[in-house]
This record gives sequence, C-alpha cells and structure tokens, in this order.
Amino acid sequence: MTDQEINRAIQYVTASTSYGRDMVAEILKTGLGELVMLVTQSSRSFERDALMEYVSQWTIKRTGQPEPLVREVLGCASRWLDDMYEEVAKRQPNVFDPPSNGKGGSAVA
Repeated sequence: MTDQEINRAIQYVTASTSYGRDMVAEILKTGLGELVMLVTQSSRSFERDALMEYVSQWTIKRTGQPEPLVREVLGCASRWLDDMYEEVAKRQPNVFDPPSNGKGGSAVA
C-alpha cells in the first residue's frame, strides 16, 4: 500500500466514525504494518481469519486502545485490509492457506 492509499483509508475511517484522525492513523498504521511484517517475514502459512484476528490482537496490545475501538476501526477499514491481503496473496501465494473445509489452518500466536 502506498502512503496515499493509507491516507485515504485514514480519511475514510475518520469520516465514518467519531474517532480522531490521529487515533485512527495509529491503529491503521499499526495493524497494516504488522500484517505486512508478518506475511513477508514468516515461513508459516495462515488462513485469512486467523491472520486478521492476530492483527487485531497485535494492534490492541501495541496501541493500548480498547478492543471494541480497534475492532471498529479495523472493521471500517476492512476494504483496505482485504486489498492488502489480496495483493500479498498474489505476490506470495504460499503465505496464505486456501479456504479450508472447516478445519483450522495455522494458528497465529
């Protein structure tokens, strides 16, 4: 994601919620940064839901913001998170598990 795309996501989430721009920016940059770091440096594969849950928990811990707030902000930015997920999946197809038949993929701890 480019800085322009990140700023667009920040503007969209700020306009869609009652949260300040600085708080939204911190949450989105932390979550997106961890998503990129994890998938580019890990040798494990992940299912999308497990990866997104990990990113949510990581962002909550790193920012110190309450869980409902972080989940709302990340949820509001889900379009950008999904775009990033798809882009990484194209570049590194072995990083993500294909959708399973209900059996869990790699857990992220």
